Amino acid sequence: MSTNRVEGAIDKGVGAAKEAIGKATSNEKLQAEGVAQKAKGDVQNKVGQAQDAVGNAIKK
Repeated sequence: MSTNRVEGAIDKGVGAAKEAIGKATSNEKLQAEGVAQKAKGDVQNKVGQAQDAVGNAIKK
């Protein structure tokens, strides 16, 4: 598993927490940061999946 997938999962989790805390406290800035961080995590995860697929294809 590539580090991008791991980092992506972490960013998605932290982003979700920020978004939830932002909603609960009516902090729009924190909520927006959470949404952005979740999106970043999604992108990192997709990059990691592609890296893994290329690596697996090379090993075959």
